[in-house]
Amino acid sequence: MNDRFNTAAGWVLFSGIVALGLAILSGKFFHADGHEELETPGYVIEAGEEGGGEAAGPDLGTLLATGDPAAGEKIFAKCTACHTVDQGGANGIGPNLFGVMGKPIGKHVAGFAYSSALSDHGGDWTWENLDAWLASPRGFANGTKMSFAGLSKPEDRANVMLFLESKGGAPAKPAPAAAEEAGAESASADEGATESEAAAEAVAEQDAAAQTEEAGA
Repeated sequence: MNDRFNTAAGWVLFSGIVALGLAILSGKFFHADGHEELETPGYVIEAGEEGGGEAAGPDLGTLLATGDPAAGEKIFAKCTACHTVDQGGANGIGPNLFGVMGKPIGKHVAGFAYSSALSDHGGDWTWENLDAWLASPRGFANGTKMSFAGLSKPEDRANVMLFLESKGGAPAKPAPAAAEEAGAESASADEGATESEAAAEAVAEQDAAAQTEEAGA
């Protein structure tokens, strides 16, 4: 019985010595808190270069130049629950829109109860203003009574405006960007040609003066 007890005690003592030895060895490799501290914690994720977003679509002038009033009439069908568009049409939830383009914002139909957000906005229904309004009525005039969310496609907005133009006219359309650039390039070329002609005339005058002096000598 004593031999078995002594043997068990010896193994327990041996195990304790081994555990103590391992603890001492591990202390040489690890910090006292039980783990090795990383110099740079976590992972470093390199961010890619910021993209430029989606390429911009055609400018408003180009969209209007290539748009289709008939397509705009189909889209305007969404608006007929609140608006009429023919001359002499009655007001609905919204005002009659005949001849609205080019008119003061929120003042087109006398006596209609426009929201103050719209009637106090200022300016006229230009192509640019109407484009912004159709894109987001609440974004254009925060507080407007109009609950329509807007038309997200620029092509749809351009077509609707062309349809409205057919119902009472509109101010002059903005020129397509390509035409404006071509006009600017042409003006620059004309200016350069004029400067070249002026320089040539100046040289000719100098030559003529020099010849006159030589003849007098």
